[in-house]
Amino acid sequence: MGRYTGPVEKLERREGVDLGLKGERSLLGKTALARRGPVPPGEHGMRRRNKQSIYATQLRETQKLKLMYGVREKQFRRYLVIASRRRDVTTGAALLEILERRLDNVVYRIGLANTRAQARQFVSHGHILVDGVRCNIGSRLLEAGNTVALQTGSAVEPIAREATQSLGRVERWLEADLDALRGRVVRAPNRDEITVPVDEQQVIERYSRR
Repeated sequence: MGRYTGPVEKLERREGVDLGLKGERSLLGKTALARRGPVPPGEHGMRRRNKQSIYATQLRETQKLKLMYGVREKQFRRYLVIASRRRDVTTGAALLEILERRLDNVVYRIGLANTRAQARQFVSHGHILVDGVRCNIGSRLLEAGNTVALQTGSAVEPIAREATQSLGRVERWLEADLDALRGRVVRAPNRDEITVPVDEQQVIERYSRR
């Protein structure tokens, strides 16, 4: 299945939570979800909020996580395999850590883009440097000490500077120099530092039953 290219606000209304897909519109409360509440899209959206089965709940949580980070099924399964090998934290916490360490997510987290999708586009078009070297792989997993910066003279610099104005605070596991449009990974994030509207245990249980 290809990447979804339709109206992303429909996805947020379907899931009933803000997935951070609209950047500044989400921050200003201007999305369809904020205006209409958690009602599924469509003429009969109000009628479709029946009690969900365990399978449906697990599927919804999985979809939310994949939509938030822009990850497809094959890659998502690969992350699950990596996460399941960890012994120091739960598989769910390890999965979230992996998703957070993606380059496109770090670009978004340090404030250089309004959304993860925009950050992924910046990366794929060659506007982002990792440790001073251009990297166009949004799924690259960063480690402690890696630096991330917008390439000097990049055509998207005005967009990135505007995005920094919307950044509330930088996550504790990251450092950011917004004037220089750069940041650094200090360490891997802890579970309590990852704020996502997802019950990751439901996701793990869904795949463990397969």
